[in-house]
Amino acid sequence: MQTVLIVDDDASVLVSLGLVLKQAGYGTRTAKSPTDAMAVLKKERIDLVLQDMNFSRQTTGNEGMALLQEIKTTFPAIPVILITSWGSISLAVSGMQAGASDFITKPWTNEQIVQSVRTALKLASVDVPLKAFSREELDKQYDFSGVVGRDPKLLQLLQIIGRVSATDASVLITGESGTGKEVIADAIHRNSLRKNRPLVKVNLGSIPSTLFESELFGHVKGAFTDARADRKGRFEEAHTGTIFLDEIGDLDFSCQVKLLRVLQERTFEVVGSNKSRNVDVRVVSATNKNLMDMIAREEFREDLYYRLNLISVHLPALRERREDIPLLARHFLQMAAKTYRRDNMELSENALRWLQSRTFPGNIRELKHTIERAVIMSPGQVLQADDFNLANAIQPGTPSKDNLPEVGTMSLEDIEKAMILKAITHHAGNISKVAESLGMSRFALYRRLEKFGIRV
Repeated sequence: MQTVLIVDDDASVLVSLGLVLKQAGYGTRTAKSPTDAMAVLKKERIDLVLQDMNFSRQTTGNEGMALLQEIKTTFPAIPVILITSWGSISLAVSGMQAGASDFITKPWTNEQIVQSVRTALKLASVDVPLKAFSREELDKQYDFSGVVGRDPKLLQLLQIIGRVSATDASVLITGESGTGKEVIADAIHRNSLRKNRPLVKVNLGSIPSTLFESELFGHVKGAFTDARADRKGRFEEAHTGTIFLDEIGDLDFSCQVKLLRVLQERTFEVVGSNKSRNVDVRVVSATNKNLMDMIAREEFREDLYYRLNLISVHLPALRERREDIPLLARHFLQMAAKTYRRDNMELSENALRWLQSRTFPGNIRELKHTIERAVIMSPGQVLQADDFNLANAIQPGTPSKDNLPEVGTMSLEDIEKAMILKAITHHAGNISKVAESLGMSRFALYRRLEKFGIRV
Protein backbone atom coordinates (compact mmCIF):
# COMPACT_ATOMS: atom_id res chain seq x y z
CA MET A 1 0.00 0.00 0.00
CA GLN A 2 1.32 3.43 -0.94
CA THR A 3 1.44 6.01 1.82
CA VAL A 4 0.60 9.72 1.57
CA LEU A 5 1.82 12.26 4.12
CA ILE A 6 -0.77 15.03 4.63
CA VAL A 7 0.66 18.26 6.04
CA ASP A 8 -1.79 20.90 7.33
CA ASP A 9 -2.26 22.81 10.59
CA ASP A 10 -6.05 22.34 10.43
CA ALA A 11 -7.08 19.12 12.20
CA SER A 12 -10.39 18.92 10.29
CA VAL A 13 -8.52 19.02 6.95
CA LEU A 14 -6.20 16.23 8.10
CA VAL A 15 -9.18 14.07 9.05
CA SER A 16 -11.20 14.71 5.88
CA LEU A 17 -8.27 14.21 3.49
CA GLY A 18 -7.18 11.11 5.40
CA LEU A 19 -10.65 9.59 5.01
CA VAL A 20 -10.82 10.39 1.29
CA LEU A 21 -7.42 8.81 0.61
CA LYS A 22 -8.13 5.80 2.82
CA GLN A 23 -11.32 5.10 0.84
CA ALA A 24 -9.24 5.33 -2.35
CA GLY A 25 -6.88 2.63 -1.05
CA TYR A 26 -3.96 4.69 0.27
CA GLY A 27 -2.30 4.65 3.66
CA THR A 28 -1.90 8.06 5.30
CA ARG A 29 0.30 9.82 7.83
CA THR A 30 -0.36 13.34 9.11
CA ALA A 31 1.71 16.29 10.28
CA LYS A 32 0.61 19.70 11.57
CA SER A 33 3.83 21.61 10.86
CA PRO A 34 6.88 21.54 8.58
CA THR A 35 9.02 20.30 11.51
CA ASP A 36 6.65 17.38 12.15
CA ALA A 37 6.54 16.62 8.41
CA MET A 38 10.30 16.32 8.10
CA ALA A 39 10.42 14.11 11.20
CA VAL A 40 7.89 11.70 9.61
CA LEU A 41 9.76 11.68 6.29
CA LYS A 42 13.05 10.82 8.00
CA LYS A 43 11.49 8.00 10.02
CA GLU A 44 8.95 6.35 7.70
CA ARG A 45 8.56 5.34 4.05
CA ILE A 46 6.41 7.96 2.37
CA ASP A 47 5.40 7.77 -1.31
CA LEU A 48 3.85 11.24 -1.72
CA VAL A 49 3.40 14.47 0.22
CA LEU A 50 0.17 16.48 0.09
CA GLN A 51 0.90 19.82 1.76
CA ASP A 52 -0.77 23.12 2.51
CA MET A 53 1.19 26.33 1.88
CA ASN A 54 0.40 28.12 5.17
CA PHE A 55 0.91 26.88 8.74
CA SER A 56 0.28 30.02 10.80
CA ARG A 57 -1.62 33.28 10.58
CA GLN A 58 0.69 34.34 7.77
CA THR A 59 -0.73 33.85 4.29
CA THR A 60 2.42 34.52 2.28
CA GLY A 61 3.09 30.84 1.63
CA ASN A 62 6.74 31.25 2.66
CA GLU A 63 6.51 28.37 5.15
CA GLY A 64 5.05 26.08 2.51
CA MET A 65 7.73 27.01 -0.02
CA ALA A 66 10.46 26.41 2.56
CA LEU A 67 9.02 22.98 3.34
CA LEU A 68 8.75 22.09 -0.36
CA GLN A 69 12.36 23.09 -0.98
CA GLU A 70 13.56 21.08 2.03
CA ILE A 71 11.65 18.00 0.89
CA LYS A 72 12.96 18.23 -2.69
CA THR A 73 16.52 18.71 -1.40
CA THR A 74 16.42 15.85 1.12
CA PHE A 75 14.01 13.47 -0.66
CA PRO A 76 14.05 14.50 -4.34
CA ALA A 77 12.24 11.37 -5.56
CA ILE A 78 9.12 11.95 -3.44
CA PRO A 79 6.40 13.80 -5.41
CA VAL A 80 4.79 16.78 -3.67
CA ILE A 81 1.30 18.14 -4.36
CA LEU A 82 0.52 21.66 -3.12
CA ILE A 83 -2.80 22.89 -1.74
CA THR A 84 -3.48 26.58 -2.19
CA SER A 85 -6.33 29.00 -2.77
CA TRP A 86 -7.46 30.15 -6.22
CA GLY A 87 -6.24 33.66 -5.40
CA SER A 88 -2.74 32.31 -4.73
CA ILE A 89 -2.15 30.46 -7.99
CA SER A 90 1.00 32.53 -8.54
CA LEU A 91 2.33 30.87 -5.38
CA ALA A 92 1.45 27.45 -6.80
CA VAL A 93 3.31 28.33 -10.00
CA SER A 94 6.40 29.18 -7.92
CA GLY A 95 5.98 25.80 -6.27
CA MET A 96 5.85 24.02 -9.62
CA GLN A 97 9.05 25.81 -10.62
CA ALA A 98 10.61 24.57 -7.38
CA GLY A 99 9.76 20.94 -8.17
CA ALA A 100 6.17 20.30 -7.06
CA SER A 101 4.34 17.67 -9.12
CA ASP A 102 0.94 19.36 -9.11
CA PHE A 103 -1.23 21.88 -7.29
CA ILE A 104 -4.83 21.81 -6.10
CA THR A 105 -6.85 24.92 -5.30
CA LYS A 106 -9.39 25.35 -2.52
CA PRO A 107 -12.18 24.43 -2.43
CA TRP A 108 -11.38 21.02 -3.89
CA THR A 109 -13.47 17.96 -4.64
CA ASN A 110 -12.66 14.46 -3.43
CA GLU A 111 -12.34 13.35 -7.06
CA GLN A 112 -9.72 16.05 -7.69
CA ILE A 113 -7.66 14.96 -4.70
CA VAL A 114 -7.71 11.28 -5.62
CA GLN A 115 -7.01 11.87 -9.32
CA SER A 116 -4.09 14.22 -8.60
CA VAL A 117 -2.55 11.77 -6.09
CA ARG A 118 -3.03 8.80 -8.41
CA THR A 119 -1.49 10.64 -11.38
CA ALA A 120 1.51 11.93 -9.41
CA LEU A 121 2.25 8.46 -8.02
CA LYS A 122 1.99 6.85 -11.48
CA LEU A 123 4.31 9.45 -12.96
CA ALA A 124 6.81 8.85 -10.16
CA SER A 125 6.70 5.11 -10.88
CA VAL A 126 7.56 5.60 -14.58
CA ASP A 127 10.31 8.14 -13.90
CA VAL A 128 13.14 5.66 -14.42
CA PRO A 129 16.05 5.80 -16.91
CA LEU A 130 15.07 5.09 -20.51
CA LYS A 131 16.43 2.00 -22.23
CA ALA A 132 17.40 1.61 -25.89
CA PHE A 133 14.32 -0.27 -27.12
CA SER A 134 13.92 -1.21 -30.77
CA ARG A 135 10.77 -0.30 -32.68
CA GLU A 136 9.71 -3.95 -32.62
CA GLU A 137 10.06 -4.11 -28.82
CA LEU A 138 8.01 -0.92 -28.39
CA ASP A 139 5.31 -2.19 -30.74
CA LYS A 140 4.91 -5.31 -28.59
CA GLN A 141 4.17 -3.16 -25.53
CA TYR A 142 2.16 -0.30 -27.03
CA ASP A 143 -0.11 0.55 -29.95
CA PHE A 144 1.86 3.00 -32.08
CA SER A 145 0.06 2.24 -35.34
CA GLY A 146 0.07 5.40 -37.44
CA VAL A 147 3.43 6.55 -36.06
CA VAL A 148 6.04 5.83 -38.73
CA GLY A 149 9.77 5.83 -38.03
CA ARG A 150 12.79 4.21 -36.39
CA ASP A 151 14.99 7.22 -35.65
CA PRO A 152 16.53 6.99 -32.14
CA LYS A 153 15.04 10.38 -31.18
CA LEU A 154 11.58 9.15 -32.17
CA LEU A 155 11.98 5.81 -30.37
CA GLN A 156 12.98 7.59 -27.15
CA LEU A 157 9.97 9.85 -27.47
CA LEU A 158 7.65 6.88 -28.06
CA GLN A 159 9.00 5.20 -24.95
CA ILE A 160 8.13 8.28 -22.89
CA ILE A 161 4.68 8.45 -24.46
CA GLY A 162 4.06 4.80 -23.74
CA ARG A 163 4.96 5.25 -20.09
CA VAL A 164 2.86 8.33 -19.43
CA SER A 165 -0.17 7.31 -21.49
CA ALA A 166 -1.49 5.08 -18.71
CA THR A 167 -1.55 8.02 -16.30
CA ASP A 168 -4.06 10.85 -16.40
CA ALA A 169 -1.30 13.45 -16.53
CA SER A 170 -1.83 16.40 -18.86
CA VAL A 171 0.61 16.31 -21.78
CA LEU A 172 1.92 19.27 -23.78
CA ILE A 173 3.23 18.35 -27.25
CA THR A 174 5.55 20.89 -28.86
CA GLY A 175 7.26 20.97 -32.22
CA GLU A 176 7.30 22.74 -35.56
CA SER A 177 4.25 22.80 -37.78
CA GLY A 178 3.76 19.51 -39.60
CA THR A 179 5.82 17.30 -37.25
CA GLY A 180 2.87 15.04 -36.38
CA LYS A 181 1.58 16.41 -33.08
CA GLU A 182 -1.96 15.17 -33.74
CA VAL A 183 -0.66 11.67 -34.51
CA ILE A 184 1.12 11.63 -31.15
CA ALA A 185 -2.04 12.83 -29.39
CA ASP A 186 -3.88 9.90 -31.01
CA ALA A 187 -1.20 7.52 -29.72
CA ILE A 188 -1.45 8.89 -26.17
CA HIS A 189 -5.21 8.33 -26.13
CA ARG A 190 -4.95 4.92 -27.79
CA ASN A 191 -2.53 3.70 -25.09
CA SER A 192 -4.42 5.22 -22.16
CA LEU A 193 -7.00 3.72 -19.82
CA ARG A 194 -9.53 5.95 -21.61
CA LYS A 195 -8.93 4.40 -25.05
CA ASN A 196 -12.52 3.15 -25.33
CA ARG A 197 -13.93 6.56 -24.45
CA PRO A 198 -14.21 9.67 -26.70
CA LEU A 199 -11.23 11.54 -28.12
CA VAL A 200 -12.39 15.07 -28.96
CA LYS A 201 -10.09 17.31 -31.02
CA VAL A 202 -10.34 21.09 -30.83
CA ASN A 203 -8.35 23.50 -33.01
CA LEU A 204 -8.25 26.54 -30.75
CA GLY A 205 -6.66 28.66 -33.48
CA SER A 206 -9.85 28.45 -35.54
CA ILE A 207 -12.27 29.50 -32.75
CA PRO A 208 -12.95 33.25 -32.40
CA SER A 209 -12.73 34.50 -28.81
CA THR A 210 -16.41 35.50 -28.94
CA LEU A 211 -17.41 31.86 -29.58
CA PHE A 212 -14.88 30.25 -27.22
CA GLU A 213 -17.26 29.53 -24.33
CA SER A 214 -20.06 28.33 -26.60
CA GLU A 215 -17.74 25.97 -28.50
CA LEU A 216 -15.98 24.51 -25.48
CA PHE A 217 -18.71 24.58 -22.83
CA GLY A 218 -21.88 24.57 -24.94
CA HIS A 219 -24.97 26.77 -24.75
CA VAL A 220 -28.69 26.52 -24.02
CA LYS A 221 -31.43 27.57 -26.38
CA GLY A 222 -31.91 31.33 -26.32
CA ALA A 223 -28.55 32.07 -24.67
CA PHE A 224 -27.80 34.48 -27.54
CA THR A 225 -29.35 35.53 -30.85
CA ASP A 226 -28.35 32.49 -32.95
CA ALA A 227 -28.75 29.91 -30.15
CA ARG A 228 -31.80 28.17 -31.63
CA ALA A 229 -31.24 24.90 -29.77
CA ASP A 230 -29.22 23.45 -26.89
CA ARG A 231 -25.71 22.47 -27.89
CA LYS A 232 -23.12 20.32 -26.15
CA GLY A 233 -19.67 21.82 -25.75
CA ARG A 234 -16.44 20.00 -26.56
CA PHE A 235 -15.64 19.33 -22.91
CA GLU A 236 -18.99 17.64 -22.35
CA GLU A 237 -18.47 15.56 -25.51
CA ALA A 238 -15.07 14.47 -24.15
CA HIS A 239 -16.43 13.51 -20.71
CA THR A 240 -14.62 10.37 -19.39
CA GLY A 241 -12.29 10.50 -22.39
CA THR A 242 -9.54 12.77 -23.75
CA ILE A 243 -9.71 16.30 -25.11
CA PHE A 244 -6.97 17.38 -27.53
CA LEU A 245 -6.44 21.15 -27.53
CA ASP A 246 -4.47 21.88 -30.68
CA GLU A 247 -2.81 25.26 -31.34
CA ILE A 248 -2.99 26.14 -27.63
CA GLY A 249 -0.53 28.97 -28.24
CA ASP A 250 -3.11 30.72 -30.44
CA LEU A 251 -5.69 30.95 -27.65
CA ASP A 252 -6.71 34.54 -26.93
CA PHE A 253 -5.35 35.79 -23.60
CA SER A 254 -8.84 36.66 -22.35
CA CYS A 255 -9.95 33.05 -22.91
CA GLN A 256 -6.98 31.49 -21.13
CA VAL A 257 -8.30 32.12 -17.62
CA LYS A 258 -11.64 30.49 -18.60
CA LEU A 259 -9.77 27.41 -19.78
CA LEU A 260 -7.62 27.39 -16.65
CA ARG A 261 -10.70 27.34 -14.43
CA VAL A 262 -12.24 24.30 -16.09
CA LEU A 263 -8.89 22.45 -16.05
CA GLN A 264 -8.33 23.32 -12.40
CA GLU A 265 -11.83 22.86 -10.98
CA ARG A 266 -13.06 20.20 -13.45
CA THR A 267 -16.35 22.09 -13.66
CA PHE A 268 -17.86 24.47 -16.20
CA GLU A 269 -21.03 26.41 -16.85
CA VAL A 270 -22.97 26.13 -20.10
CA VAL A 271 -23.54 29.55 -21.71
CA GLY A 272 -26.98 30.76 -20.66
CA SER A 273 -27.12 28.52 -17.59
CA ASN A 274 -25.96 29.16 -14.04
CA LYS A 275 -25.63 25.47 -13.16
CA SER A 276 -22.12 24.02 -12.86
CA ARG A 277 -21.42 20.68 -14.53
CA ASN A 278 -18.64 18.32 -13.57
CA VAL A 279 -16.32 16.98 -16.25
CA ASP A 280 -13.76 14.17 -16.18
CA VAL A 281 -11.26 14.54 -19.02
CA ARG A 282 -7.62 13.87 -19.75
CA VAL A 283 -6.06 16.93 -21.40
CA VAL A 284 -3.53 16.76 -24.23
CA SER A 285 -2.49 20.03 -25.87
CA ALA A 286 -0.12 21.02 -28.67
CA THR A 287 1.57 24.08 -30.09
CA ASN A 288 4.30 25.06 -32.53
CA LYS A 289 4.99 28.23 -30.53
CA ASN A 290 7.49 28.82 -27.72
CA LEU A 291 5.17 29.25 -24.75
CA MET A 292 7.97 30.34 -22.42
CA ASP A 293 8.76 33.24 -24.75
CA MET A 294 5.05 34.08 -24.84
CA ILE A 295 4.94 34.02 -21.04
CA ALA A 296 7.86 36.45 -20.93
CA ARG A 297 5.92 38.75 -23.28
CA GLU A 298 2.79 38.30 -21.12
CA GLU A 299 0.93 36.69 -24.01
CA PHE A 300 0.38 33.35 -22.28
CA ARG A 301 -0.55 32.67 -18.66
CA GLU A 302 2.17 30.94 -16.68
CA ASP A 303 -0.37 29.24 -14.39
CA LEU A 304 -2.12 27.74 -17.43
CA TYR A 305 1.23 26.58 -18.80
CA TYR A 306 1.97 24.58 -15.64
CA ARG A 307 -1.54 23.13 -15.59
CA LEU A 308 -1.07 21.87 -19.17
CA ASN A 309 2.56 20.85 -18.78
CA LEU A 310 2.75 18.04 -16.24
CA ILE A 311 4.51 16.13 -19.02
CA SER A 312 6.08 17.79 -22.07
CA VAL A 313 7.22 16.02 -25.24
CA HIS A 314 9.01 17.77 -28.11
CA LEU A 315 8.77 16.32 -31.61
CA PRO A 316 11.91 16.54 -33.74
CA ALA A 317 11.72 18.25 -37.12
CA LEU A 318 11.90 15.98 -40.17
CA ARG A 319 15.36 17.36 -41.04
CA GLU A 320 16.53 15.94 -37.68
CA ARG A 321 15.40 12.42 -38.61
CA ARG A 322 16.27 12.16 -42.31
CA GLU A 323 16.78 8.39 -42.11
CA ASP A 324 13.02 8.08 -41.54
CA ILE A 325 12.19 9.81 -44.83
CA PRO A 326 12.19 6.58 -46.92
CA LEU A 327 9.85 4.88 -44.40
CA LEU A 328 7.52 7.86 -44.35
CA ALA A 329 7.67 8.27 -48.13
CA ARG A 330 6.69 4.63 -48.74
CA HIS A 331 3.91 4.93 -46.16
CA PHE A 332 2.47 8.04 -47.83
CA LEU A 333 2.93 6.51 -51.30
CA GLN A 334 0.81 3.53 -50.24
CA MET A 335 -1.89 5.86 -48.91
CA ALA A 336 -1.87 8.09 -52.00
CA ALA A 337 -1.85 5.15 -54.41
CA LYS A 338 -4.96 3.78 -52.71
CA THR A 339 -6.70 7.16 -52.70
CA TYR A 340 -5.98 7.88 -56.37
CA ARG A 341 -6.35 4.26 -57.52
CA ARG A 342 -2.74 3.90 -58.64
CA ASP A 343 -1.94 0.33 -57.59
CA ASN A 344 1.58 -1.10 -57.27
CA MET A 345 3.41 2.23 -57.30
CA GLU A 346 7.03 2.33 -56.14
CA LEU A 347 9.80 4.82 -55.35
CA SER A 348 13.10 4.59 -57.23
CA GLU A 349 16.41 4.94 -55.42
CA ASN A 350 17.10 8.30 -57.04
CA ALA A 351 13.66 9.50 -55.91
CA LEU A 352 14.45 8.50 -52.33
CA ARG A 353 17.80 10.29 -52.52
CA TRP A 354 16.02 13.37 -53.89
CA LEU A 355 13.54 13.31 -51.00
CA GLN A 356 16.34 12.92 -48.44
CA SER A 357 18.11 15.93 -49.91
CA ARG A 358 15.16 18.24 -49.27
CA THR A 359 14.84 20.47 -46.21
CA PHE A 360 11.05 20.11 -45.88
CA PRO A 361 10.35 23.21 -43.78
CA GLY A 362 6.76 21.96 -43.60
CA ASN A 363 8.07 18.67 -42.15
CA ILE A 364 6.03 15.45 -42.43
CA ARG A 365 2.97 17.26 -43.74
CA GLU A 366 4.99 18.74 -46.61
CA LEU A 367 6.51 15.33 -47.42
CA LYS A 368 3.01 13.84 -47.57
CA HIS A 369 1.80 16.54 -49.96
CA THR A 370 4.94 16.14 -52.08
CA ILE A 371 4.26 12.42 -52.50
CA GLU A 372 0.60 13.03 -53.34
CA ARG A 373 1.46 15.59 -56.05
CA ALA A 374 3.97 13.22 -57.63
CA VAL A 375 1.43 10.37 -57.65
CA ILE A 376 -1.10 12.60 -59.39
CA MET A 377 1.37 13.98 -61.95
CA SER A 378 3.45 10.93 -62.80
CA PRO A 379 2.30 8.66 -65.66
CA GLY A 380 4.55 5.78 -64.59
CA GLN A 381 4.38 3.20 -61.82
CA VAL A 382 7.85 3.95 -60.44
CA LEU A 383 8.36 7.50 -59.20
CA GLN A 384 11.64 9.11 -60.25
CA ALA A 385 13.39 12.25 -59.00
CA ASP A 386 12.21 14.06 -62.16
CA ASP A 387 8.59 13.34 -61.22
CA PHE A 388 9.08 15.24 -57.95
CA ASN A 389 10.91 18.07 -59.69
CA LEU A 390 8.02 18.42 -62.15
CA ALA A 391 5.39 18.28 -59.39
CA ASN A 392 7.24 20.96 -57.41
CA ALA A 393 7.75 23.17 -60.46
CA ILE A 394 4.01 23.61 -60.98
CA GLN A 395 3.42 24.65 -57.38
CA PRO A 396 2.19 28.23 -57.06
CA GLY A 397 4.16 30.71 -55.00
CA THR A 398 6.97 33.18 -55.26
CA PRO A 399 10.35 31.48 -55.63
CA SER A 400 13.08 32.44 -53.22
CA LYS A 401 15.70 34.76 -54.70
CA ASP A 402 18.60 32.93 -53.09
CA ASN A 403 17.03 29.44 -52.85
CA LEU A 404 18.52 29.06 -49.37
CA PRO A 405 16.50 27.68 -46.42
CA GLU A 406 15.18 30.10 -43.82
CA VAL A 407 17.71 31.16 -41.18
CA GLY A 408 17.51 28.89 -38.14
CA THR A 409 15.86 25.98 -39.95
CA MET A 410 19.13 24.16 -40.73
CA SER A 411 22.60 23.91 -39.29
CA LEU A 412 25.69 24.12 -41.54
CA GLU A 413 26.07 20.35 -41.21
CA ASP A 414 22.46 19.87 -42.34
CA ILE A 415 23.07 22.08 -45.37
CA GLU A 416 26.31 20.27 -46.21
CA LYS A 417 24.65 16.86 -46.00
CA ALA A 418 21.68 18.03 -48.07
CA MET A 419 23.96 19.40 -50.81
CA ILE A 420 25.96 16.14 -50.92
CA LEU A 421 22.73 14.13 -51.28
CA LYS A 422 21.51 16.51 -53.97
CA ALA A 423 24.78 16.15 -55.91
CA ILE A 424 24.65 12.35 -55.61
CA THR A 425 21.12 12.38 -57.06
CA HIS A 426 22.10 14.78 -59.83
CA HIS A 427 25.13 12.72 -60.88
CA ALA A 428 23.40 9.34 -60.39
CA GLY A 429 25.90 8.28 -57.73
CA ASN A 430 29.07 9.00 -59.77
CA ILE A 431 31.51 9.82 -56.93
CA SER A 432 34.10 11.53 -59.16
CA LYS A 433 31.53 13.91 -60.61
CA VAL A 434 29.95 14.50 -57.18
CA ALA A 435 33.32 15.41 -55.66
CA GLU A 436 34.17 17.68 -58.60
CA SER A 437 30.83 19.50 -58.48
CA LEU A 438 31.25 20.11 -54.74
CA GLY A 439 34.81 21.35 -55.13
CA MET A 440 36.45 18.66 -53.00
CA SER A 441 38.63 15.60 -53.44
CA ARG A 442 37.22 12.10 -53.56
CA PHE A 443 38.98 11.38 -50.24
CA ALA A 444 37.34 14.43 -48.60
CA LEU A 445 33.97 13.36 -49.98
CA TYR A 446 34.36 9.81 -48.64
CA ARG A 447 35.11 11.23 -45.18
CA ARG A 448 31.89 13.23 -45.30
CA LEU A 449 29.88 10.24 -46.56
CA GLU A 450 31.14 8.29 -43.54
CA LYS A 451 30.45 11.20 -41.20
CA PHE A 452 26.84 11.58 -42.34
CA GLY A 453 26.17 7.85 -42.76
CA ILE A 454 25.42 8.23 -46.50
CA ARG A 455 25.61 5.08 -48.60
CA VAL A 456 26.08 5.32 -52.37
